Amino acid sequence: MIYKKILRSRAFRLKVLEFLSFVPDKQMIQIQYRIKTGRRLNLRNPVRYTEKLQWYKLYYRDPLMVACTDKFEVRKYVEQCGLGDILTKCYGVFDEPNEIDFNSLPMQFVLKDTLGGGGNSVIIVRDKSSLDVDYTLKMLEEWVRKDPSKPSGGREWVYYSGQKHRIIVEELIDSDPRQGGLVDFKFLCFSGKIALLYVMSDRILGQGASCGFFTEEFERLPYTESDEWPLEREISKPSNFDQMKRVAEILSAPFPCARVDLYNVEGKIRFGEITFFDSSGYMTFEPDDLDFVLGEKFFIETNRNPKPRP
Repeated sequence: MIYKKILRSRAFRLKVLEFLSFVPDKQMIQIQYRIKTGRRLNLRNPVRYTEKLQWYKLYYRDPLMVACTDKFEVRKYVEQCGLGDILTKCYGVFDEPNEIDFNSLPMQFVLKDTLGGGGNSVIIVRDKSSLDVDYTLKMLEEWVRKDPSKPSGGREWVYYSGQKHRIIVEELIDSDPRQGGLVDFKFLCFSGKIALLYVMSDRILGQGASCGFFTEEFERLPYTESDEWPLEREISKPSNFDQMKRVAEILSAPFPCARVDLYNVEGKIRFGEITFFDSSGYMTFEPDDLDFVLGEKFFIETNRNPKPRP
């Protein structure tokens, strides 16, 4: 996108958004949508998927969404859905970095901000013996000191509803870079029905990944997405793909829109996350008609004249 060519540093872009946190959500979302998509946002009668995602951010409220956004609390929801067996191992969740006993952790693990997203909120440790603990603690300190009431960059209300940033330590799932690394199966669902599948591989943390679009029958679709590289690697349909679909439908059932991210490691399904505002609704598709196709499947009551969050 053009704005990324002008402001190349993601860290600087985040600083700009932090400075503009005083701008009300509705106005900021309209500005961001125009800058990032090149279009004027229609909130009165949204038709596109990306427009409805902005409406969803501003006007739809469900406390369960807050719990599912937290990387530790969502584990309880997955267990309540009878799917505890798909969770990765959790070595602990911590309010403060100095609570972590690195000596007790395995040689490989992942550190995550419980309310974070993107490469700036994940630390992958492949060899604990070479870990710079002091530097890592400084990074973790930055995570937990984030203001839990300050608006997020994309104005996604679930991330600034007052819940505290914590540190979760999880198992590192093995992956082979020669096979695309950890292949991510992202099921986009509307009210528990799968509309689309993103398959992502060859991820470079904090930069992007290769992305392909598939139907729920795992048939390749002729679409690309602006923020990702087109998928060129051949990805085989998992043998337990029907089971993966059932998991996605169960977890997404309570929500008008949710993206359920799953992995498939040696034939075993692993849970990734649940996301409610895919790419914050600021992506563009090629061809553009996909935005309308998904918009038709995304039902929200836009005619009830709601009031935005202050």
